[in-house]
Amino acid sequence: MSTKSVPVLTLEGARTAVSAAEKRAKEIGVPMNIAIVDAACHLLAFVRMEGAKLTSINIAIDKAFTAAGHRAPTSTYKENVWPGGPAFGIWNSNGGRFTPIAGGIPIMKDGVVVGAVGCSTGMPSQDEDVAKSGVEAVEKTIGLKAKL
Repeated sequence: MSTKSVPVLTLEGARTAVSAAEKRAKEIGVPMNIAIVDAACHLLAFVRMEGAKLTSINIAIDKAFTAAGHRAPTSTYKENVWPGGPAFGIWNSNGGRFTPIAGGIPIMKDGVVVGAVGCSTGMPSQDEDVAKSGVEAVEKTIGLKAKL
């Protein structure tokens, strides 16, 4: 067969992720930019909470892009991308969109990336916490398995 079926993150799923991430951001008191992309790294949903940094809009989108495109949480890169690391300079890939800062987490189903959540405005650990809430909500409500 020359085609195969793959799971797809729907707009409903993206909205579920945004809602849960926004709720978590409110709980921790950090307004966020929250982006959801599909498996092809295209934006499905985005929200900029009141008070979220304008300069982190693209960062949130690019964290989601990086997590989906590289099939790994953006927090995994850490020291590997700094001077002397084995992946130094990788942030220049993909037109400068590669973002090796915590806050982007892929959404997986059956070992396949179906999308990702990217969050930005807080400290990287806060961004990751909020993104994780979005991923977990999708997993819970639509039965997808998150890769955290």
